[in-house]
Amino acid sequence: MRQLAPTFRIRKMTIGDLPAVMAIEHQAFSNPWTTEMVKKELTQDWSTVLLGEAITPSGWVIRAFAIFWLVADEVHVLNVATDGAVRRQGFGRQVMEAVLETGRAHKCRIATLEVRRSNEAAQKLYGSLGFKPVGMRPAYYQDDREDAVIMILDL
Repeated sequence: MRQLAPTFRIRKMTIGDLPAVMAIEHQAFSNPWTTEMVKKELTQDWSTVLLGEAITPSGWVIRAFAIFWLVADEVHVLNVATDGAVRRQGFGRQVMEAVLETGRAHKCRIATLEVRRSNEAAQKLYGSLGFKPVGMRPAYYQDDREDAVIMILDL
C-alpha cells in the first residue's frame, strides 16, 4: 500500500473490494465489465487492480480504480473508473499516476490504452499525463460500435 496524503491512499484490490468496485463500474460505464471479468483479473499474474481510497468520517472509501496488465516491457491499461460523486477531483489522476509508477518500477518502456472517441474528459486526463493519440480502432466498443482512440506514453 502506498500512502499519498493523510486523506488518500493507493492499494491493490482484494476480493472483498468487489462490491464497491462493481458499484463504481456500473455507475461509470454504459457497458460495464461483469463481476466475473473483474474477479478473473484478480487471478492473473500479469494483471493488477489498483484502488484509490479517500478517508471519510466512516473510514476508507474506494473512489477510483484502474485495471492494467504488465506484459513484457508494456503497461496496458484496460479500465479506469472514478466514483461519480468525486469525479474531476483528482482521484483518477492519482490512480493513473500509481499505474505508471508501477510500470516504471517493473522496467516497462511504454504504457498503452484505448479510450472512447467521445470521452473527451478521459482523453484530456491521459494527455495531461503525457499520453499521445497514435491511432484509431474502428468500431472497437461492442455496445455501440464507437471507435477507440489508441494512446501511448513512453515511460
